[in-house]
Amino acid sequence: MILAGMGLTVSGEAETLEEALVSTYTSNATLLAQRAQTRATDEQVPQALANWRPTVKLSADAGETQQNSNLFLPLQPYAESLFARDYGLTVSQPLYRGGRTDAQVEQADANVNAQRQQLASTEQTVLLAAVTAYMDVLQDEAVVQLEKNDEQVLQRQLDSTNDRFRVGEVTRTDVAQAQAALSGAHAARRAAEADLRSTAAAYVTVIGHPPRGLKEPGPVAGLPGTLAEAQAQAARNPSVLAQHYAVESADHGVDLAEGELLPQVSLNASYGHEYEEFFSHSYVSDAQALVNVTVPIYQQGAEYSRLREQKHTAGEQRIKLDETQREAVESSTRAWETLQAARARMLSYRDQIKASETALEGVKRESLVGSRTVLDVLNAEQDLLNARV
Repeated sequence: MILAGMGLTVSGEAETLEEALVSTYTSNATLLAQRAQTRATDEQVPQALANWRPTVKLSADAGETQQNSNLFLPLQPYAESLFARDYGLTVSQPLYRGGRTDAQVEQADANVNAQRQQLASTEQTVLLAAVTAYMDVLQDEAVVQLEKNDEQVLQRQLDSTNDRFRVGEVTRTDVAQAQAALSGAHAARRAAEADLRSTAAAYVTVIGHPPRGLKEPGPVAGLPGTLAEAQAQAARNPSVLAQHYAVESADHGVDLAEGELLPQVSLNASYGHEYEEFFSHSYVSDAQALVNVTVPIYQQGAEYSRLREQKHTAGEQRIKLDETQREAVESSTRAWETLQAARARMLSYRDQIKASETALEGVKRESLVGSRTVLDVLNAEQDLLNARV
């Protein structure tokens, strides 16, 4: 549903973001469980519609009874076997249930719609987790590569410092500083590799298989252009729509409770046949059709309590709807501001990288002529690494 709207397709080769999302959509355990729950909720509709249909029952009995008696001849008791068999058919058709059937069907429809919106909300949450896992792996792979490159640079820096120490250009302190920086780079690389293994495990949990050859995705299309557009989209948030249907379901629940106070009308028909073998063969057949009207007078007050309870539940759902709408607007506003800040930070980070590269080149040149120390070069290397990370 969501993937089709995004226009995502699956290729036969590498691990693109689109393929990761398709894999998540088809195999994620959370989504599969939510879909099963949605299918179970769908069954509420035929269960409610069943109250319009008749109930038909067929029953039958057969057996033998042994009777011993001296009722008629006290000095000559007798024994007699009685064989009897009977069958019957009953049909009951509800005609009016105080409006409860209509209310129950409409409530079931509202529950189904609410559950489908909950499924859409779960899809959004899980697919967002898949995107996050995908980008986390990409990021940590890049960090590991940067740390490895830093190790190589610092190793060359240590070798150069040792050469300069042997000819007396630098002191043993400079060598120790270069060695410390390299050891720190070893530790940072191992930490980055551990982070990558952790994000890869999270990737398997969400997407269903280990990451392989991930490709950096292109820009995201279809985002709102203004904050007002983002907030307007919040009104169509699945959580908000699900709560709308929850309110509707609660309102129909009030009608369902009120139906307990109204009369009920049903049509009942039956046919029975009984056959006995005793002194003579005999049978009895009967058929009847009755309209039954039940008017509740007093039911211990429980139905009034259930009606009040349902009205309070409906009020609670309306309050939750207002809360959900506010949270959706807040979430959209926060997401919008975060996006704008991230775009600005990207530009600043690119500028920082360029400036750090220029600064590092200058510090290296100045170090060659003795106006900068080895520590200055190491600090410039670290600044560039931090900017790239």
